[in-house]
Amino acid sequence: MVDLLFQTERSKVIGAAIEVHRILGPGYLEAVYQEALEIEFGLRGIPFDSQKELEIRYKDRALKKKYVPDFLCFGKIVVEIKAMERLTDRETSIAINYLKSTGYRVCLLINFGAHGKVEIVPVVL
Repeated sequence: MVDLLFQTERSKVIGAAIEVHRILGPGYLEAVYQEALEIEFGLRGIPFDSQKELEIRYKDRALKKKYVPDFLCFGKIVVEIKAMERLTDRETSIAINYLKSTGYRVCLLINFGAHGKVEIVPVVL
């Protein structure tokens, strides 16, 4: 049900990522895509927090170590940016672990490094 609940918001984030990739293409560092997405989110009226610290919980206790995703959009969608040749199972596994430990349910892995088109993998708990 969460998958359907956040579909509209995810589509807006994905649209912004596609626009950034259309203009910049592959070949930049993650920080460049981060800054461009901040601009695109603002232009599209997508609410976001950039580099917001999220609490990691273990057995109902907060750890000192925090998780800092690239973006938290709409207060409920974690967005992780990559600039690599292709995403692997490792990135998906890391996203799942962070979702489990923070209580968030949806993450979008957005890879700007793939040639041809932006690679987007939704991770939903």
